[in-house]
Amino acid sequence: MNTVEEYITKHNESVKNILNNIRGIVLRCSPEAVESISYGMPGYKLNGKPLIYFAAFKNHIGLYATPSGHEQFATEFAQYKQGKGSVQFPLSEEIPYNLIERVIQFRIVENTTKS
Repeated sequence: MNTVEEYITKHNESVKNILNNIRGIVLRCSPEAVESISYGMPGYKLNGKPLIYFAAFKNHIGLYATPSGHEQFATEFAQYKQGKGSVQFPLSEEIPYNLIERVIQFRIVENTTKS
């Protein structure tokens, strides 16, 4: 698996839709982001720095927004199960695309203002 497209294609239709929606948010918010497979999941870099990663699992979508992204949105993430550097959005619930977009926007600002 070498591309994000290949990663997404291997999942069932409902998960494909979720992954494509998240991918679309990233690319719409940051068209200059560089897309790749990193750590076995879709990853995006902006200005050579990690922007966001996401992955599909059996029962959830994992979002990896680096430590600062998780700190900034700790209150909103509190209702979700979290792992080290990740938040888990259950597939049995509505995916919070607006929250994901806000996290991405925050990370874009960080990647463009920090040296």
